[in-house]
Amino acid sequence: MGSSARPARRRWIRVLTVGGVVLLLVGTAGAAIWWTTPDVSWLRQSNPTETAMMRYREEQLRRQGRPVRRRWVWAPLSRISPYLIQAVLIAEDDKFFQHEGFDWESMRKALETNLRRRRIVFGGSTITQQLAKNLFLSPERSLARKLREAAIAYQLEQALSKKRILELYMNVVEWGPGVYGAEAAAQTYFHKSASELRISEAIRLASVLPNPHRFSPLDDTRRRLLRKRRIIARRMFQRGWIDGATYQAVLAELGVRP
Repeated sequence: MGSSARPARRRWIRVLTVGGVVLLLVGTAGAAIWWTTPDVSWLRQSNPTETAMMRYREEQLRRQGRPVRRRWVWAPLSRISPYLIQAVLIAEDDKFFQHEGFDWESMRKALETNLRRRRIVFGGSTITQQLAKNLFLSPERSLARKLREAAIAYQLEQALSKKRILELYMNVVEWGPGVYGAEAAAQTYFHKSASELRISEAIRLASVLPNPHRFSPLDDTRRRLLRKRRIIARRMFQRGWIDGATYQAVLAELGVRP
């Protein structure tokens, strides 16, 4: 072998060695995440008594010396307004009943956004992924947390029905500081049960997700909220969930134009 071939061979050996080490580390990390993924099968029959997100928020308040309040009333899916369920699906995961826990197209767009902004923003999470985070993880933005979220979301989709996943989500999602689930949100903002929500009220609640600490369902001044409410109402009308007259009435109640 000529002398000129030796450096090239050594470079390839180094590349292959580094590649092997990287693959080994990735495989080891993946295996560790998989084997430490919590069992979710108990959620088929039992409701959680608290969530990781609740503990995280309450620990934040304790460190700040602020009072800790938790408003949380469990409601079966049959006692939650179908308009709220429809509005939340449109706002958060329009393909929920078509995918198996991951919306690959949304994830691709989120990745492109992350690369464009040169920072980890993530996004593109399905309801199943959000449920995994709420139940078991903290809201920190890291690759490790995102991988654990994906592993738990996969387990949820394997162990539970879509209806059960949706019921859990509607009951644990944050709707403001210390407000968790549809029933507590309906009582807090509209002083009624989740089953009694008007269409416009349901849309108001859905419009603040996933930023309930930044936005309020009662706020009529933010353009972003008004735009999101208009989109939700229009899609409900386009899909035949509400008729034309109801659509116009809802827009008027929301204070938005078609």
